Amino acid sequence: MAETALAEEAQPLVMGLPAPPPALRWTVLVVLSLIGFASGYIYDCVGPLARVLALQLHFSNTDIGLLQGASSLPNLGMVLLGGIITDRIGVKKATAMFAWLVLAGTLITALSPRLGLMVAGRLLYGLGSGSLSVALNTAIAKWFRGAKLSFVFGLSLTIARLGSLASQTGPIWARSAFGDWRGPLLLAILVGLLGFLCAGAYWVLETRAAPRYDLGPQGLGGKGPVRGLFRFTQSYWLVALLCVTFYAGIFPFQTFAQKFLIEARGVTASRASVLVGIPTVIAMVGSPLFGLLVDRIGRRALFMAGGTALLVPTYLMLGYGHLGLWVPMVMMGVAFALVPAVMWPAVMLIVPREDLGKAFGLMSMIQSFGLCGFNFLIGWVNDAAGASEAHPAGYHPGLWLFTGSVLLGLVFALLLRRRESGGQGHGLES
Repeated sequence: MAETALAEEAQPLVMGLPAPPPALRWTVLVVLSLIGFASGYIYDCVGPLARVLALQLHFSNTDIGLLQGASSLPNLGMVLLGGIITDRIGVKKATAMFAWLVLAGTLITALSPRLGLMVAGRLLYGLGSGSLSVALNTAIAKWFRGAKLSFVFGLSLTIARLGSLASQTGPIWARSAFGDWRGPLLLAILVGLLGFLCAGAYWVLETRAAPRYDLGPQGLGGKGPVRGLFRFTQSYWLVALLCVTFYAGIFPFQTFAQKFLIEARGVTASRASVLVGIPTVIAMVGSPLFGLLVDRIGRRALFMAGGTALLVPTYLMLGYGHLGLWVPMVMMGVAFALVPAVMWPAVMLIVPREDLGKAFGLMSMIQSFGLCGFNFLIGWVNDAAGASEAHPAGYHPGLWLFTGSVLLGLVFALLLRRRESGGQGHGLES
């Protein structure tokens, strides 16, 4: 069933216009992925900076959680609007607009050491970043409608996560910049400028290609802002719930991971950067490979359940285990490579193409509730439990919260597999 649906999607929508040539499509994929690279770099720049902020600006764990959680706060509503905007005005305009907000927010974050102004900058960054991800996902679906959808999306994730890796390992390759709180943020501004320039390059590529090739709708898509939402099936909602519970165990953990590893496990700052970068490295390599595997054999819901199950024990292994730190970080990396590479392309199989912007926007909005809430919650719980170098056990309540979130995600993944294995499936298990 999945293969049939993908084959139908591969047919031209505009009679007489050919599909874009492979060289052009792959060029577009690289440009779009570099925009994702920039956004991912900026999102993760707070984690490696957390200890510097605590030492130089006397920020508490709650302050750091607020600073990172603020980037997800606008997406509690804006990201759905961003999906609707993407469907209405087209991806090239939406991408440029949201990339500008990402850059402007990063500029404001670096202006002052005052927490309020830095939070305002992260809010503006978040206003653009979530909607930018929606626009990028919609653009990939626009240019790639063949049978290697998961593989293509996995490649895009690989380049985007290189931005996260570069940010997480900043204390290693840009050690001199971390002598002051502003240095890493200035690097983030340069990366944000790269993303904005790539958004301009994509505008040019799509403008030149639109009259010559079948790129699908150029805007004004969907059945209206509200009507399309009511057409989403139970499978879509289960994927969305898996998304929020899975990511709530990944990104908020990364916010405090380096600080946790240094204070609770006694590692150096450089080794903490390497350990936190392991999941990103594995995800970079594994995402396209898992995507290619799933494109060949299907069983998408089963793979999502398996990847989520692999993540469940990792946090308690980090807090209580004696197998070392590499094993749970590698397990986290495999899960981080597998689940997103299958989950986001699954939406493209479940939802009609004209409603993809709304579907990605709504899913990202739900995800943002988890990211925002968990960043705030974990920061508060760490402070309430007295988490510090003098009291490493204070980190344990937060690790239990992460475990509970991904365990709930496993329940949603299993429910999705049961539904997709029956007569109401969309081909995810074919």
